Amino acid sequence: MRIPATAACLCPLLICLCFVQRSYGTTHARPNVKAPRNQTKHPDGGKDVHHRPKRGWIWNQFFVLEEHIGPEAQHVGKLHSNSDNGDGSVRYLLSGDGAGTVFVIDEVTGDIHATKSLDREKKGQYVLHAQAIDRYTNKSLEPESEFIIKVQDVNDNAPTFPDGPFTATVPEMAEVGTSVFQLTATDADDPTYGNSAKIVYSILQGQPYFSVDPKTGVIRTALSNMDREARERYSVVVQAKDMAGSVGGLSGSTTINVTLTDVNDNPPKFPQKNYQLYVPESAQIGKAVGKIKAIDKDVGVNAEVRYSITNAEGMEMFSISTDTDQNEGIISLRQPLNYEQKKVHTLHIEGFNTQLDPRFSHLGPFKDTTTLRIIVGDVDEPPVFSMDYYIMDVYENSPVGTEVGTVTAQDPDSTKSPVRYFIDHSETNQVYFTIGVNSGVIKTTQSLDREDVAWHNITVMASEVDNPSLASHVPVTIQVLDVNDNAPYIARGDEIIVCESSRAGQVIQTVRPSDMDNFANGRFSFALPNDLPVNPNFTLKDNEGRLATVVPVVYSRASLTQTYLVCYVCCQTFSLVYTFTSPQTHFNIRRKDLQGCFLGNSQCVFLFLILA
Repeated sequence: MRIPATAACLCPLLICLCFVQRSYGTTHARPNVKAPRNQTKHPDGGKDVHHRPKRGWIWNQFFVLEEHIGPEAQHVGKLHSNSDNGDGSVRYLLSGDGAGTVFVIDEVTGDIHATKSLDREKKGQYVLHAQAIDRYTNKSLEPESEFIIKVQDVNDNAPTFPDGPFTATVPEMAEVGTSVFQLTATDADDPTYGNSAKIVYSILQGQPYFSVDPKTGVIRTALSNMDREARERYSVVVQAKDMAGSVGGLSGSTTINVTLTDVNDNPPKFPQKNYQLYVPESAQIGKAVGKIKAIDKDVGVNAEVRYSITNAEGMEMFSISTDTDQNEGIISLRQPLNYEQKKVHTLHIEGFNTQLDPRFSHLGPFKDTTTLRIIVGDVDEPPVFSMDYYIMDVYENSPVGTEVGTVTAQDPDSTKSPVRYFIDHSETNQVYFTIGVNSGVIKTTQSLDREDVAWHNITVMASEVDNPSLASHVPVTIQVLDVNDNAPYIARGDEIIVCESSRAGQVIQTVRPSDMDNFANGRFSFALPNDLPVNPNFTLKDNEGRLATVVPVVYSRASLTQTYLVCYVCCQTFSLVYTFTSPQTHFNIRRKDLQGCFLGNSQCVFLFLILA
């Protein structure tokens, strides 16, 4: 079947501006390759046979330049059908992305135009559909075909640093070339086309301290021995320029605030080599009396200073601790101060770092020393007694005004103020003693009885004449010594039953007297009075001075005596003895006591017992 000549294939043609054609050449708008229409040459050299060709849409990308600002719509390309002989019978249609709004087509000529300025960074390409139909029959001359219009990039975006400005740190004294920060700029232009997105970095501000790698954007130190104590902060401005840094490229910049971090490269220093501190002698042990501080130019742990006292004199009297918050040495008192004994104390104090960096050991030693003279201030102190407590004694029954003892106190200060003495009577209402205001001699104010009060405790107060409010107190204990001023006595009576068959020499009674005097004055002697009638059947015996039995005894020591009446009643079957606790002149014998006795032969013998 012969195909009509009007049934030609639809072929796209890209008509671009001259500079676009020069830029892209045939690779961007390549027309379809056409074979001779409707002819096939046979291999045997026969006639050409006309037949219907095998059709298919073959499209290259169309390109449109972004950011077009000309007065007329930008020409994108041209659709053309081989069936179009120019008589207007072929109608070209366009559908898809932006068809009729962004892109329009001349239905007669097939020319495509962009009606708006396009931004590749917002939309990089558009997918459209082309169709050629018979204007009169509306029949499709070719099947609908899809093609792409790609927005061609131009360098309309400068590099940016979206996260800037930046902060960075680097140790002071870092070596040259130490990495500080990695910068990365972004460019919205097409990195696959031209140099629009090819960025080069350079430093606008921050030299000669820092440098930047033009390709990678890494910022590095450019000087050694940058000292934080001299300058801590730097502001580095870096520029990123596209088009590989060439003239006409767009650029953007950002700031990197670089802070030098501290290293321990400074030893502590005392501002002065000698200090002086006044401390009153009344300062309490364990309390802080002063403080001292060494200055370290470093910061943080690198500036931490510890303090110590290095001389023996200082360590004996004082201690030093570290206030970590204030980095100060706190001096405290270890032993009491005495102005009269030592007026000046000298301390050698050392301040030293605890966090050392071996890289900077050559800058050491990381310690310093100073001398502190502590001036002891004189304080008016109360009198001091010669003893911490006093023990005295005096005999009982001594006359009023008898001297008991003496207390002494003196003013420890250099003024040596006279001292006055007083007895504190607030603890008792009865006054037994008095004291000489100027002499400190203690005397009795009344006769003392050891059997009443054997010990007296008093408190003596001493105060300065010049300052009576300064007073000291001392306890005084006074013992009352015993004298033999109490006669012995028998505490109770005894009833004694003796059988008539008792053997000679058998003990029938033991006498146990008492004496209010102490042991030395409470020994007894026992005897039967020679001037009184006694029964020869009984004798009295002294047993070591504390008790007696009825046996003979001789004791010649002169002593206080008291006579007791003892009644002895002899019955046939027993004997009955009565003993009285006080001298007696008469007595009664109870009938019941004699029951069972043969009273016809009873007899009563009066025994007078002398107790000494």
